[in-house]
Amino acid sequence: MDSATNATNARPVRTRYAPSPTGFQHIGGLRTALYCYLFTRKMGGQFLLRIEDTDRSRYVPGAEEYIIESLSWLGIECDEGVHIGGPKGPYRQSDRKALYAEYVQRLLDNGWAYYAFDTPEELTAMREEYKTAENPSPQYNAFTRRHMRNSLTLSDEEVTTLLGEGVNHVVRFKIPADQTVVVNDVVRGEVVVNSNELDDKVLMKSDGMPTYHLANVVDDRLMGITHVIRGEEWLPSTPLHVLLYRAFGWEDEKPSFAHLPLLMKPDGKGKLSKRDGDRLGFPVFPLAWVHPLKEESSSGYREIGFLPEAFTNVLAFLGWNPGTEQEIFDNRADLVDAFSLERVSKSGAKFDYNKAKWFNEQYIKALTPAELAAKVRPFAPAEMADVSDERLTEICALLQERITLLPDVWEQGAYFFGMPQSYTRKVLKKKWKEDRKPHFQSLRDDLAALSDFSAEQVETTVKAMMERTGLGFGDVLQILRVMLVGVVSGPSIFEIAALLGQEETLKRMDYGFSNFDAILAEPAA
Repeated sequence: MDSATNATNARPVRTRYAPSPTGFQHIGGLRTALYCYLFTRKMGGQFLLRIEDTDRSRYVPGAEEYIIESLSWLGIECDEGVHIGGPKGPYRQSDRKALYAEYVQRLLDNGWAYYAFDTPEELTAMREEYKTAENPSPQYNAFTRRHMRNSLTLSDEEVTTLLGEGVNHVVRFKIPADQTVVVNDVVRGEVVVNSNELDDKVLMKSDGMPTYHLANVVDDRLMGITHVIRGEEWLPSTPLHVLLYRAFGWEDEKPSFAHLPLLMKPDGKGKLSKRDGDRLGFPVFPLAWVHPLKEESSSGYREIGFLPEAFTNVLAFLGWNPGTEQEIFDNRADLVDAFSLERVSKSGAKFDYNKAKWFNEQYIKALTPAELAAKVRPFAPAEMADVSDERLTEICALLQERITLLPDVWEQGAYFFGMPQSYTRKVLKKKWKEDRKPHFQSLRDDLAALSDFSAEQVETTVKAMMERTGLGFGDVLQILRVMLVGVVSGPSIFEIAALLGQEETLKRMDYGFSNFDAILAEPAA
């Protein structure tokens, strides 16, 4: 059994993915969801989706639906959540507001929290007064709170009056001084922090909404979360969360923590961001999405032609490895079985977009031509959309080994749907010689005489022409390929000709005989 369960092995494993509906869904968030899902499935537990929307100023309409769609595309199935319900709901924090007030009051009553009435101006003045070269950003902590306007420095009567008058205030957590806080992290190992390094975080804002720290801990406890798997950026907040568990008397039931490594830019220098994706030409988000409150839109892996199974494989290897040479997990059950939090790396995971495309290639190659045809059809340009399933399957069979992204079938196979729009002049200039033209005319007549226009018969006919004329493969096949498809790269020209059909092949050869001289006479572009 995975040793990550040691601290909580008496309870069924329960994990959560708890994103905020604030806009684009970063690839790092989806990796967190996947790791939670894989670990939970391996342990036979429950995985839930919770929406953490306590920061209403950053709420974006439609973002919640976007998150759910992203998980669905990747096949990350939830056992409970905002979209399906469950016994521990509601699963949207804005629907749990009254509940948080009860738990804040508990902390106020037992001395672990206090009211703070400081104005923004007073907070700014405090930071200026206590700023030093060694401490350029003073915190609201065990030292400075003694000099501020809060329920620790005011009389009970003053506090009651201020509350009764509705004076703006927040509730802060009272960090104990000079205590050692230990976080046992599955990925990081033991992390030790002195409480003097922590500040008195706000637990309840002036609008009555809880902050992330309070809502997160309360919800994890009430929802029975046994393992908190999240990004490295939350590690500095974890000592506070450990203290909150202590303050509530829940320390013996706090979850195991596992903080995942940062996702790094392709060059390994710095955290991967949306700007990096835009600059380097690849998406950072799983799905295309238009931000309704800003003039922003994302490109998406689904929309550019990644298979969800391949993208899942990509995500899995962003900070984890199975300890073997295996890279392709085409069976979800095998990936679940191989996954372990103990094999998650501490160091940042470099995102390699070219490697991601390699994964997609492997999954595309593993499909049957008919399966590939069904997956590429949604990407069809309007002028090609009416192609039959049978013919599209034949085209996919011919191109399958050469494509990286699903739309490549339509781009690389455009010549199956119409005459080439341009021709490789370099080949024509080198190979389209006056003394060879009669030989190509003869080849055209031989192909016209075929009663069986299969790839094998086309190949036999072309090779017979080469044998009697003494022309080599480069002399004949390059010109024939340019005549039929316009370029010199691609799958077997014999198979292309057979798929184009006899009539279309002869038509394109006739066009070449009639137009290549004129094309060569045109000024080079």
